Amino acid sequence: MADKTRFGLTAVDTVPLHEKVYLELVRALMSGQFAPGQKLTSRKLAKELGTSDMPVRSAFMRLQALRALSPMPNGSMEVPVISAERFEQLTAVRTILEGSATELAATRINGNNLRAIRRHCNELTLAAQTGVIDDYLRKNYNFKFSIYSHCGNEQMIFLIETVWMQVGPFLRNLTMGFEDNLASILDIDYHEEALAAIEKRDGRRARAAIVRDINVGAAHLLQHVKFPETRG
Repeated sequence: MADKTRFGLTAVDTVPLHEKVYLELVRALMSGQFAPGQKLTSRKLAKELGTSDMPVRSAFMRLQALRALSPMPNGSMEVPVISAERFEQLTAVRTILEGSATELAATRINGNNLRAIRRHCNELTLAAQTGVIDDYLRKNYNFKFSIYSHCGNEQMIFLIETVWMQVGPFLRNLTMGFEDNLASILDIDYHEEALAAIEKRDGRRARAAIVRDINVGAAHLLQHVKFPETRG
């Protein structure tokens, strides 16, 4: 007879430390917590994360391979500063991948998940009205990936994440043109339209709203940001 005794123990977290560090840096890149051109050292990040240098260095190597970080001669890393051409290329890729993921997700999202997406949508609107760019970028990341995660295609999500690691830091420049009133960023934000379409399980409309959100935001950046001539 099987022993069904329970001891009230909590399951041990088996995710390796180096993987946790990597995922935390990925999240920070995608949610715009690092700025373009920012220098990153393993020692400083290790101190903030409460780890040794080794897992941070391991994460640096993986992120360099994905073009999310660029190596510097002194061994530290730099968040890439991208050119207008590269930004436009990344934007084109985003519209294809994120539009497709949204359309697929719209018919798969159930009641509990829809409530979570509604909450993220409301938090994103509030973050814009509050006027703190760090919070807005985190909430924007949370909202969009709360949709994409339901597309049913892990490879598509991986590709979206890879693109976001490159473009996420650059989205900090969305404040340009809205320096006195970040709430005006809602004029180029279509997350509420995307939510309304998802609530009706209208994949095509949801896709159109996300694509418009990406393209209008990109047009704003191309208008207001001074891009480097030769880098990235």
